[in-house]
Amino acid sequence: MIDWKRIAVTPVTTIRETLQIIDSGAMQIALVVDTENHLLGTVTDGDIRRGILKEIQLDEPVERIMNPHPTVARSFERRDIVLAIMKLKRLNHIPVIDDDGRIIQVETLQNLINMEEKENLVVLMAGGLGSRLRPLTDECPKPLLKVGGKPVLETILENFMEYGFRRFYLSVNYRADMIRDYFGDGSRWGVLIDYIHEDKRLGTAGALSLLPEATEQPLLVMNGDLLTKVNFQQLIDFHSIHQAQATMCVREYNFQVPYGVVKIEQDRLTGIDEKPVKRFFVNAGIYVLDPKVLRFIPPGEFFDMPNLFKKIIDNNGETTAFPIREYWMDIGQMNDYERANGEFGEVFG
Repeated sequence: MIDWKRIAVTPVTTIRETLQIIDSGAMQIALVVDTENHLLGTVTDGDIRRGILKEIQLDEPVERIMNPHPTVARSFERRDIVLAIMKLKRLNHIPVIDDDGRIIQVETLQNLINMEEKENLVVLMAGGLGSRLRPLTDECPKPLLKVGGKPVLETILENFMEYGFRRFYLSVNYRADMIRDYFGDGSRWGVLIDYIHEDKRLGTAGALSLLPEATEQPLLVMNGDLLTKVNFQQLIDFHSIHQAQATMCVREYNFQVPYGVVKIEQDRLTGIDEKPVKRFFVNAGIYVLDPKVLRFIPPGEFFDMPNLFKKIIDNNGETTAFPIREYWMDIGQMNDYERANGEFGEVFG
């Protein structure tokens, strides 16, 4: 992955300096951004050549020749859709932005066409009882409940496959035989699936102590009851760029206090905030872990992922938070399960 910041310039950067960046970069493009990394425009060799023909001098600011309305991709868009846009418009590269217009990365045509098979292990936690979804889970494990006509765990698997992941471990317990019978060794999807069997509940991190093989690559861990369009390539890149030992995906959670909140200083009432909305970042159930942190997990004991992050932090390890802006839904409760079924076609269709 190429760090997009190496090809970023400001509107007042000279055309000459921008040309040097384009010539030295592998993407043959420069990004014009503001101080908060909002994408203002793009510059290619063609833009510079057209500027020269208009007698614009190389020492003038690049904003004079930039394309202020470039074709962009949104972070939540599927790779096949982005690829189709690039082929239609004959683009070799396309900036990817978030909902606020901030640059996330630059996707290349070559990368989309030649998706490299990743060596990272993906561990999907599929052993929960699904108690809050009874009676649906009385005879069927939660990961096999159908959303949009297919088991939720199959959708998760396919989302990872879209980004080149091919090695999976399913951590199973409740009705494990049904999950094994459905997914088998993964050959039906062209991937390799192995299993971690929990004889007792070990928590979201404890099951990792049963991994039968060592790995040198960061491993991804995800709860098996989540539907999301998170960009796993961006997640793994984020973890790498920050040189983190552990990365937790987080999402914003808003809670409106149903009463007026009174502000008091000693005995004096100083103000009333009527039904304020409190905003928090909460754990989204998706993680990237450096293999070295697995040593903190006690073998054969219940150990949740927050316990692991606390252990890493207590040992001065580097932990990061990756905010999810894309679609995310936990189907752990009946109303969320029904909502996911209603939204599936629009989001994953």
